[in-house]
Amino acid sequence: MRFSLRQLEVFLATAHFQNVSKAADSLAMSQSAASSALKELESQFDILLFDRVGKRLQLNEQGRLIRSRAEALLEQAREVEQALMQHKDAGPVKVGATLTIGNYLAVSILSRLKSEQPEAEVSLSVANTQQIMERVLNYDLDIGMIEGEVQHSELEIIAWREDDLCVFCAPGHPLAKQQLISDQDLVDNHWVLRETGSGTRQAFDRALHGILSNIKVNLELQHTEAIKNAVSSGLGLGCLSRISLQEAFKRGDLIELNVPQRDFERTLYFIMHKKKYRSAGVQRWLDYCESM
Repeated sequence: MRFSLRQLEVFLATAHFQNVSKAADSLAMSQSAASSALKELESQFDILLFDRVGKRLQLNEQGRLIRSRAEALLEQAREVEQALMQHKDAGPVKVGATLTIGNYLAVSILSRLKSEQPEAEVSLSVANTQQIMERVLNYDLDIGMIEGEVQHSELEIIAWREDDLCVFCAPGHPLAKQQLISDQDLVDNHWVLRETGSGTRQAFDRALHGILSNIKVNLELQHTEAIKNAVSSGLGLGCLSRISLQEAFKRGDLIELNVPQRDFERTLYFIMHKKKYRSAGVQRWLDYCESM
């Protein structure tokens, strides 16, 4: 074989950081060793994998063509290494989830998995839909769990489960005891909403088509609990996933409003890079999510 796995590691780290020095640091190598590995890989096949733009190395077409294959090959090599060293069938998995899924669903799935299989290695990071999508596309995450609808030619998008949003207010709000909420009520009141780029905001905007331009947004916040606290304090109406509101509704801290003329249903999705190898660890995570 005319290349080594170490050379591929250097290539992929350089593609990620766009800098040999940072790539070397991430692999615990000297900069000169990393540079040599990259040069040897290119010279073995008489190609250039990067365009040099100042101090930055940017993947060129040749580099983009082999990146996904190199990722898959290294993932399989890691699984072989895990099986040889620790007798495990599934290696570590990097999961990214949007706020509602991460805080109210993924944590319980991870807890169950760890209780049944303590050796399972799963890291979980939480961000909004746009950020999760970008990290999956950049191979920083093995799998994303998102609330928003995305379209990208390099993504595999798998429907997971149904969800719906609820419009809610504080118990002392004038609408709290109103049986039906009209479109005029929605327009007349101020709102506390998730930020643009989140799946929740995307679903809200879609549900309020036709009157969205008249909606008065008082606050945009990135965290579900902050929105619930703001609404509870009387700063406006809110709209979040039912999953995140069930306990507050039971306690009477917040009041669900009936808006039958608007469709707040949505689908939660898994997303993966189409060219990324689906490891045993990723498949195990998918199976656990489906079972719950």
